[in-house]
Amino acid sequence: MDRLGATASLVAGGVAGVSVDLILFPLDTIKTRLQSPQGFKKAGGFRGIYAGVPSTAIGSFPNAAAFFITYESVKCFLHTDSSSNLKPVKHMLAASTGEVVACLIRVPSEVVKQRAQVSASSRTFKIFSGILCEEGIKGLYRGYKSTVLREIPFSLVQFPLWESLKALWSWRQDHVLDSWQSAVCGAFAGGFAAAVTTPLDVAKTRIMLAKIICRCLSSNGSNQSGRFHLPRCL
Repeated sequence: MDRLGATASLVAGGVAGVSVDLILFPLDTIKTRLQSPQGFKKAGGFRGIYAGVPSTAIGSFPNAAAFFITYESVKCFLHTDSSSNLKPVKHMLAASTGEVVACLIRVPSEVVKQRAQVSASSRTFKIFSGILCEEGIKGLYRGYKSTVLREIPFSLVQFPLWESLKALWSWRQDHVLDSWQSAVCGAFAGGFAAAVTTPLDVAKTRIMLAKIICRCLSSNGSNQSGRFHLPRCL
């Protein structure tokens, strides 16, 4: 990939990531609260659905940019003939590598964001500093492995399907797709991949929230009995 192509992938990927994350943030908050062991209502219900948005705003651009520049670079490195049967494998390898790199940025942002989403009364910076004080840098990477184990299958489904749909549609109409057509292909591929990997996403969310749930349980145990009970952490 030349320098101009790398810059284009960096900027386009970053802008696309920020736009999608901010537009769909309320739905992401609702999803996190539905997946929380506390239950939807106790996790905040429909209140404060933009809790944690600063974490997403800060982490989204570098996260998306890191993914797309890695994805495009690996695709170029693994260059195959357009008619090759190995083309889907190339897309899978490129997407998986992109996810591993992007998760180095995504996971700290995701940990802070999800804890803010189920603690709407707490400020994002307070949650971030609390994690550093209580758990150190390691706490920001809680759930890294589970995130990678979720994101790689997601990408293995989404990106080859997206590329295949674009190629099929382009072949049917005999010219390159417009932007909206590529977006339609991406929406279908992403929706299908999300449905397939939902169980892994639930596991990732609960691992990231385990520490905050433990604090809630210990607080409830102390208040109800007058003494502290060590909770069973998730």
